[in-house]
Amino acid sequence: MAAFSLFPSAHIAPKSNLHFVKASTSDLPKTSDPLPAPSTQPQLPLKPHHNIREEARLHNAASTTTNHPRFTAKYVPFTAISDPSSSDESYSLDEIVYRSQSGSLLDVHHDMAALKHFDGAYWRNLFDSRVGKTTWPFGSGVWSKKEWVLPEIDDDDIISAFEGNSNLFWAERYGKHFLVMNDLWVKHCGNSHTGSFKDLGMTVLISQVNRLRKMNKPVVGVGCASTGDTSAALSAYCAAAGIPSIVFLPANRISMAQLVQPIANGAFVLSIDTDFDGCMQLIREVTAELPIYLANSLNSLRLEGQKTAAVEILQQFDWEVPDWVIVPGGNLGNIYAFYKGFSMCKELGLVDRIPRLVCAQAANANPLYLYYKSGWKEFKPVKANATFASAIQIGDPVSINRAVYALKKSNGIVEEATEEELMDAMAQADSTGMFTCPHTGVALTALIKLRRSGVIGPTDRTVVVSTAHGLKFTQSKIDYHSKDIKDMACRFANPPMQVKADFGSVMDVLKKYLLSKAH
Repeated sequence: MAAFSLFPSAHIAPKSNLHFVKASTSDLPKTSDPLPAPSTQPQLPLKPHHNIREEARLHNAASTTTNHPRFTAKYVPFTAISDPSSSDESYSLDEIVYRSQSGSLLDVHHDMAALKHFDGAYWRNLFDSRVGKTTWPFGSGVWSKKEWVLPEIDDDDIISAFEGNSNLFWAERYGKHFLVMNDLWVKHCGNSHTGSFKDLGMTVLISQVNRLRKMNKPVVGVGCASTGDTSAALSAYCAAAGIPSIVFLPANRISMAQLVQPIANGAFVLSIDTDFDGCMQLIREVTAELPIYLANSLNSLRLEGQKTAAVEILQQFDWEVPDWVIVPGGNLGNIYAFYKGFSMCKELGLVDRIPRLVCAQAANANPLYLYYKSGWKEFKPVKANATFASAIQIGDPVSINRAVYALKKSNGIVEEATEEELMDAMAQADSTGMFTCPHTGVALTALIKLRRSGVIGPTDRTVVVSTAHGLKFTQSKIDYHSKDIKDMACRFANPPMQVKADFGSVMDVLKKYLLSKAH
């Protein structure tokens, strides 16, 4: 590695003398004091020579309210989240660090005392005032919650595609027809820039990398191991920022639609003859030696963006809390991100409770489910077998401890779905007007099982998180509706009808079809 001796390695075991200095909050107004108006920026028409980023720059030069320098965040060991007295170790977000001195994961910890100087009504009004705007960067569903994400980053360093603000779909017909439910919702996080929820976290991570590069930190490129969606988000945001991206993909284990995304966005793609866990091991070793910033969910920055989907759900329900939220789980960062978003809303007074969380796993890659069924006695990684829900085909999840913490804190449940169950559930959902991915099929299967067992009631407000767009997984749908999947009945297949090119044959087929649909 001598050729890269000019670039210091990323800190895997960081120095113990690095500590985050808290900013004073003595100058903050108390909740009883008059609160400043939400920062939505002046509603002046754009001048021909000013774009929205330049307008934000001019506004910020005249006002300090947008960046809220009074709010701070830092890295702390994840173990300190449940027991703050266990460690005083902390790091600036401007450090390149992925693990604590003991080797545990890190978590982004916000100065909650400073945030609590503003009451829940203030935060609700602030976040609501930014929805639907094009002012930079608040048009993003992530950056409209900037004070809770990366409060100290300059707006000019942010790389955003105005991600988030995804549709919360009332699954009226699916709920009524298949589950006898009247308050079922699907959060379509796949209706995003690159077609998956990973955009929510990647905008945060690449924005911070952009900041680090401007600070002349040793970052030449950004890399990840991926089962598809992470690489798509990484390559797109790196391309938007002009930052090199490096992607490790397991060979022949992701869809062509997923593979073409990083290629199209100019990423340096390595197709490696191993599974995701093998790719993850390699990227961790490589980023320890080369000036490549690690973008996997081992890096806790991404979870800061992903947690905003939880805040967004509450916004879309006019700050009423659903009873259940069901999330597909593979590497398990997302279930913790949802918990963190809901938990912050409760702690800061926006809501008075959090929903119960359900993590849904594919039976072919179910280490969390097995751990849950054992009563949390012993976690054992598994060899992940092939699943149509390829993005969660992970047998040794990085965020296992995060997920367990979130589930215990939310009185959560873990369920699993076989390949036939998840594909049937996906087909049923599609037949009611959705176009879901197999991972959503996993979550819907968990809902079906919990509904049948009576755990989830007919009037419980339930949100199923759809993590990716169905267009990324068209081949699985083609195989299902062609009944071309070995050992699978494909009960809800809807293959095209082959008909002779004459009027009589077409009429016979249509009459038979219409008769079958008559009520």
